Amino acid sequence: MAFTGKATYSAGTSLPELAEDVSDLIGIVSPYETPLLDTLGDPLREARSSHHEWLEDELLPNKDAVNDSTFTDADVDTDFVVDNGNRFRVGDQIQVEGSEELMLVTGIDSDTLTVVRGYGGSSAEDLADDQVINILGNAAIEGADKPEVRFNNRSRCGNYTQIFTATVEVSGTDMAASQLGLADEMDYQKQERLRELIRDLENTVINGGQVASDPQGSSSVRRTMKGIVSHLSSNVFRTGDSGFPTGTGLDESKINYTLRQIWESSNGNIDLIVVGGAQKRSINAFCGESRSYGANDTTFTNMVSIYESDFGICRIVTSRWMPQDAVLMLDSSRVNVLPMAGRSFYFKPLASGGDYECGELIGEYTVELKNEAAHGLIRGLATS
Repeated sequence: MAFTGKATYSAGTSLPELAEDVSDLIGIVSPYETPLLDTLGDPLREARSSHHEWLEDELLPNKDAVNDSTFTDADVDTDFVVDNGNRFRVGDQIQVEGSEELMLVTGIDSDTLTVVRGYGGSSAEDLADDQVINILGNAAIEGADKPEVRFNNRSRCGNYTQIFTATVEVSGTDMAASQLGLADEMDYQKQERLRELIRDLENTVINGGQVASDPQGSSSVRRTMKGIVSHLSSNVFRTGDSGFPTGTGLDESKINYTLRQIWESSNGNIDLIVVGGAQKRSINAFCGESRSYGANDTTFTNMVSIYESDFGICRIVTSRWMPQDAVLMLDSSRVNVLPMAGRSFYFKPLASGGDYECGELIGEYTVELKNEAAHGLIRGLATS
């Protein structure tokens, strides 16, 4: 029999040769989008060390609180204790929040203030423990010597870089064979692993934590970056906290409360609200009861993409990687995701030990989150 190139069991078949009907497109169902990274955009600089640092500063505080529960008559009680006496100077005008009374500080002994009650023609009012005191400003005496120098030291803050890696390995046969839906198996595997690494980068940027000991890493300790959620401490509010709006469902009162607290404690300009799917549905429902539709309307719209409040205009970003019980509020001008210099995601070919080609995708990144008090977080929300 003449050579036909067919297997012996198919030689001489009378059936026509059938071509496979396979689409040239490969469908991927796994989620890999990174909406937060896309919103933040590429940074303008790179990290130059595995421990990336930045400087932060703050003005001298102009608020404190009463730390005294033993008060006599409002007109007589001219001495009381505060949390931080070093925040005050003789000559300060002060006022307790919620009160119309002005007071003038005439003496300071550690954390005890001596004041003139009912200053400037105001009426003395009762004081209570934990009331917030606003320091209006200091009145100097004409011709007096300079006051004692007061200042804050700048603080160095930092975060460690984290290395993200994935290996690609394709056999020589697979490299040579024709593939359905792609031209090069090696390139395809690179693309797939890169999608996974960028997905993991966003997840880590939001939720990552830093090891407690030896955060710089060692031969046995993996160096990890501290994510945004782990950075925040000043404006973290949980359902059930004193003063926080009641209930576990997300509503406008909780959003506005958090925005106001951030506004009062910092000059942060919140322009980004990051949520998961459950909380995005809650935000969409904010104006559900006020929507109206005409008789001929055939499109039902139930989506809020921008939330405008007295404390900022916020774009709402939905990320799959956000904790479902949380709402993250960011001043995006103070957040950067930085690659180590020359270490943004790249492919490094490796020596082959046999009939295959292999390499490694590598990237090293960190989060620079400046002034954590300029951001906020709500936790403990209902997810259904």
